[in-house]
Amino acid sequence: MSKSYDSKDIVVLEGLDAVRLRPGMYIGTTGVKGLHHILWEIVDNSIDEISNGYGNRIIISLHKDGSVSVEDNGRGIPVDLHPTLKKSGVEVVFTQLHAGGKFNNENYGYSGGLHGVGASVTNALSEWTKVYVCKNKKRYYMEFASVEDENGKIRSGVPQTQLMEIGDTTKSGTKVTFMPDKRVFETIKFNPEVILKRLRELAFLNRGIYIEFFDENTNQKQLFAYEGGIKDFVTYLNEGKTILYKDPIFISGENKVVKIELAIQHTDSYTENMFSYVNNIPTTEGGTHETGFKSALTRLMNELAREEGWLKEKETNLLGEDFREGITAILSIKMRNIQFEGQTKTKLGNPEIKQEVENIVYSELLKYFEKNQNLQIAEIIFNKAKGAAKVREAQKKAKDLARQKNSVDKYNLVGKLSACTSKKPELSELFIVEGDSAGGSAKQGRDRAFQAILPLKGKPLNAEKKRLDQVLANEEIRTIISALETGVGEDFNIENLRYNKVIILSDADQDGAHIRAILLTFFFRYMRGLITNGNVFIGLPPLYKVYKKDIVEYVYSDNELPHAIEKVGKGYMIQRYKGLGEMNPEQLWETTMEPKHRNLIQVTIEDAAEAEKIVSTLMGDNIEARKAYISEYANFDKEDEFLKKQSN
Repeated sequence: MSKSYDSKDIVVLEGLDAVRLRPGMYIGTTGVKGLHHILWEIVDNSIDEISNGYGNRIIISLHKDGSVSVEDNGRGIPVDLHPTLKKSGVEVVFTQLHAGGKFNNENYGYSGGLHGVGASVTNALSEWTKVYVCKNKKRYYMEFASVEDENGKIRSGVPQTQLMEIGDTTKSGTKVTFMPDKRVFETIKFNPEVILKRLRELAFLNRGIYIEFFDENTNQKQLFAYEGGIKDFVTYLNEGKTILYKDPIFISGENKVVKIELAIQHTDSYTENMFSYVNNIPTTEGGTHETGFKSALTRLMNELAREEGWLKEKETNLLGEDFREGITAILSIKMRNIQFEGQTKTKLGNPEIKQEVENIVYSELLKYFEKNQNLQIAEIIFNKAKGAAKVREAQKKAKDLARQKNSVDKYNLVGKLSACTSKKPELSELFIVEGDSAGGSAKQGRDRAFQAILPLKGKPLNAEKKRLDQVLANEEIRTIISALETGVGEDFNIENLRYNKVIILSDADQDGAHIRAILLTFFFRYMRGLITNGNVFIGLPPLYKVYKKDIVEYVYSDNELPHAIEKVGKGYMIQRYKGLGEMNPEQLWETTMEPKHRNLIQVTIEDAAEAEKIVSTLMGDNIEARKAYISEYANFDKEDEFLKKQSN
């Protein structure tokens, strides 16, 4: 491609205004998530350039001073003067909100950065920003900074230089280095693991791209490049699972409206794992593109089954959920004029896309199965679906199972759930507590006006690789479903949720961690809406009590312990809490349940595909994969080392 990209192509909607005053409007939060958001804005600009055919390499570097660089080999940001603003393209892009080359379809056929706010918002929320552009055989430089004026007011992203020509070059592309402003963010320390997960995902979604990561602080280097694209993505997600056919199915196609890539592979599991993207943006809530894919798969598989005699004349068609049992699917589409639905903007709403995706998937998948040997794969998928249909029909016939799926019998709660008096879900909390002893303390210590308690007598069933009927046979799981009132599986409805906060409260030991993992796996597999809606929390009981006479300090992490010891002073004593049952009701209320002083961790899914990988690794049957993960990420030595130092 050789289309020119000049300043006249940059459309300005309005000037940069008050980003620093209300950063949440632009990046959601000034916490860790917001910090990474301003990095993604710059990375996404480079991805958009490359995914439209310009360049093939991106380098992300974390520097020792806390700044970060993003460099690509695309066309380079325009350096000529904008026809109406009479400023260089670089200055316009970094100082004008809603300025960019993506508002028409001339320069970017497909773009994740639809609003043109990326570079300017990153600049506005940075202490300084340095931009290098290689273009037209010249190298250019411009610097910006957020500075304090004579009235003490911070002016964001002010140019510190004009755009300067600083040398000759044979390269093309853009390099942006910025220092997040500690006056804005709660922390300016980037998390390499968060970055690596997103970069891996982007490399999978953009076949042939090279994404390099370098951390100067640790000398960690990593290259992501997947010639197989999303086909490799499916293989990565299914590592450690039992696959039903060797290679993932891959198809692609496009028309005037949409360009699609689809990769699928079935495993022997019972759950459906569908991950979809629009212009590299994860659509975790699905949308019309997913609906189109599902319709095409169901229609094609039933038609093939009739033609090949797998389905007899008198037999009814199988349902879509039957064909998707055990599926891992990646659907990536590129399109223009995206319309998102929902609060989180992660659901595609364009109605025309359903039929377009359905037509392409149907025709391309049919071509795939008609090729030599591939019809055998279709038969494997059908046989898996037929088994799923038999289980589904057996569930329907069981008189009480229909009730289990929708509401789960209320008698399960008698003598178990200590309900709260509030009838308003938005004010109510449910504590799922490990053990009868801790449950008794929680019942006595709680505020019964808004806090309900559900003790667990034993470990719930590990829902990984279990069918819904098997999960529902577990009494502890049935009790949880009944208490929440949302239904489960296909019948899950977040609107019926009885409690705004569902808080898992377990001991700070290995058994407690296992119970948390089991419950989170169940929610992830069969009530995922609880997590995506932000209703699931983990309660953090204290690890230690540091005290002498009337002075008491509760400590929630090993890092806090030295400070607590210093605060209590000489003659201190330490009590290590091994279980919730060791605390009396007053202590449990003060440390773990009282809203003003407790510590809660909200469970979220930043990356649904990576969450799927972790859940299947930790909770699945592949012991070696689990050992490898634990060996790489777990550290069991910190507490022992610290206690050893204290005893010395």
